[in-house]
Amino acid sequence: MNVEHRDVDVNGIRLHVAEQGSGPLVLLLHGFPETWYSWRHQFAPLAGAGYRVVAPDQRGYARSDQPEDADAYTLPDLVGDVVALIAALGEKEAIIVGHDWGAPVAWSTAMMRPDLVRGVVGLSVPPFPPAMMPAPSVSRQIYGEGFYQVYFQEPGVADAELAADPASSLRRILVGASGDNPETDEARLWMVPEGGTLLDALPPADELPSWLTEEDVAAFARDHATHGARAFTGGLNWYRNIERNQALMSPFQGRGIDVPALYMVGDMDLVTVMRGIPELREILPLLVPRLHADVTLPGCGHWTQQERPDEVNAALLDFFAHVEAGDAAG
Repeated sequence: MNVEHRDVDVNGIRLHVAEQGSGPLVLLLHGFPETWYSWRHQFAPLAGAGYRVVAPDQRGYARSDQPEDADAYTLPDLVGDVVALIAALGEKEAIIVGHDWGAPVAWSTAMMRPDLVRGVVGLSVPPFPPAMMPAPSVSRQIYGEGFYQVYFQEPGVADAELAADPASSLRRILVGASGDNPETDEARLWMVPEGGTLLDALPPADELPSWLTEEDVAAFARDHATHGARAFTGGLNWYRNIERNQALMSPFQGRGIDVPALYMVGDMDLVTVMRGIPELREILPLLVPRLHADVTLPGCGHWTQQERPDEVNAALLDFFAHVEAGDAAG
């Protein structure tokens, strides 16, 4: 049973999706700067367990359409894509799994449209209701101008830097934020040195860790090359809407996430050392009352499902069984 590929029209744009299996729908939402391919280790195990597994290239990424307008990448737009995708696939509900930026989209969909979400999983990024991520104006005050999310705000700058050599950029990013970064044995933020670039802060990645092959890097780079000089612009535009998301999501202030949920993160993930994350994890059961588990993976960096596929797959299937049991009991 192979992974099949096709395009689906949602909200006036075309999304490329990878799909395998049949049964209850599971949507896998990637983060930055990844593609559907980041879920390569999840397709067969989840499909083999009786699920219809679908991973899109999200709006702006890889083989999917990339709207020109930078304002077209707000959380409501991204949640709208998920809602439309569920319908376009002929389904009425899904379990949604998101990693990195895919996690805020998954959490937001569960918060805004719980009628469509049987369960939600966030890998790496926990929920920050209602807008899911701190605004750059706040991050600038906390971390300074070198914080990567602040650096990403200037149109064209990071875009050109990363697109100059997509394969090299991806190697540096994937290795640099992993638990196998050769230059550190602890989680650390991406900080751009004064007068430098993001890639200056990441190791050259001459050697790849065991979980990442040259073929993997080439697959990511090949899909990103679809958009040429704008290879990374779609994903970067997600960051350029974080400030707008604060206002757009304000009607949901005080609303929690009322569906079964799972959170997983590596103890070497840069997210774990962001300001307020330890405190946030302590109150997760208040934000997500139906939290099934909060799992920490020792030695794992930011690329959760790629670095620790066996542990992630086991935790996902355990959570899916919990969702199925709850549905049956309900």
